[in-house]
Amino acid sequence: MTGASRPILFLDVDGTLLPFDGPGMLAVPDAPKVWTASSNPYLARIDRALGPLLTGLGCDLVWATAWMDAANEVIGTLLGLRRLPVADLPAYVGDIGEGRLQWKTEAQVRIADGRPFVWIDDVIGETGRRFVEVGHAGEALLHKVDSTVGVTADDLDVVAAWVRDVGR
Repeated sequence: MTGASRPILFLDVDGTLLPFDGPGMLAVPDAPKVWTASSNPYLARIDRALGPLLTGLGCDLVWATAWMDAANEVIGTLLGLRRLPVADLPAYVGDIGEGRLQWKTEAQVRIADGRPFVWIDDVIGETGRRFVEVGHAGEALLHKVDSTVGVTADDLDVVAAWVRDVGR
C-alpha cells in the first residue's frame, strides 16, 4: 500500500509508549514539572526497540497525544523516528468518563477521513468504539494497551496482522 491507501497509525505517548506504574506515578517527588521535558526521568521506561517496529508496520505514523509536537522532539528522538505529523487535537480535557468519548476520538475520525486507521492508546472505551463504527467510513483498529506496561512487540504484531488484512 502506498500514499493515501496506507493506514494511518495514531500514536499516543502517556501510558502507551511511556508506561505508567499506576495512579501514584505522577505524585512522586522527582516527577518533572513539565512532563514533556527531555529531563523527565520516566523516559527511561520507553522501549527504544519500538521505533523500528513502528516504522516497519506499513502505516503513516501520526502523533495523537497531549505532548503535541514535543513528541517529535523527545519521544521520536528516543525511538529514532523521523519527524512525524501531529494530529490537530482539541485541548486536553481529561480522559473518558462513563458514556463519554475520549477527547481524541472525533478528531482522529475527522483526520482519517475514510482512510483505514489504527489507534494505539491506553484509554479507549466502548463509547469511542461505537463512535468509530458509526462515524468512520473506512476500516479501523482501536487497540488498547495496558498503561502499566505500554505497547509491546505483541501489540504491534496484532497491528501488523490487521494492516496485512486491510491490504488484501
